[in-house]
Amino acid sequence: MNKSQECEYTGSDAYGAKSTLVSRNITVFNRRTSVRLEPEMWVALREIARREKCTIHDICSLIGVRKNENTSLTAAIRVFLMLYFRSAATEAGHNNAGHGSFENMMRRARIPSEYLGYFKDRGQEKDQGQEAMPVATMGTIEQNNAVQQESRV
Repeated sequence: MNKSQECEYTGSDAYGAKSTLVSRNITVFNRRTSVRLEPEMWVALREIARREKCTIHDICSLIGVRKNENTSLTAAIRVFLMLYFRSAATEAGHNNAGHGSFENMMRRARIPSEYLGYFKDRGQEKDQGQEAMPVATMGTIEQNNAVQQESRV
C-alpha cells in the first residue's frame, strides 16, 4: 500500500494528521461516485433533502447538471450549500441570530482572549479607501458592478 492509499484508508493526511472530511458514496445520474465533505456539509445536505422532499442523490444530480465542467463535484456541492442557505436568509433571520455586530460574532465564536488584541485594532473598509456594502443589500454580480460603475461617474 503506497502513502496515498494509506492516507485514503486511514482517513489521515500524508503527515498523519486525522482528516475531518467524511467520504460517502453518492449516485449522480445512476453513476456511483465518492465525495469527501466536512460533517457539517453532510448534515446540511440531509437537511435540504428533507426540506425539499428528495434524496441527497437527487440534489447532487442537480448540482452535477449545473456545475462548470472544470469544477469538482465536491466544490460545486459546497457552493450550492452556501447559495441555498444564503437565498433563504432574511434580515429578520439575521437579527434573530444576533448578526450585525462583529463583537457579537466574536462572542459567538468564543475567540480566546489572546487574539482579542488583533481584532481590537482592525481597520474599517472606509478607512482603507473602500466603501463597505452591507451583506443585506448585496445583489447579483451585475447589480453590484452597476452600482460600482455609477459611483465612479
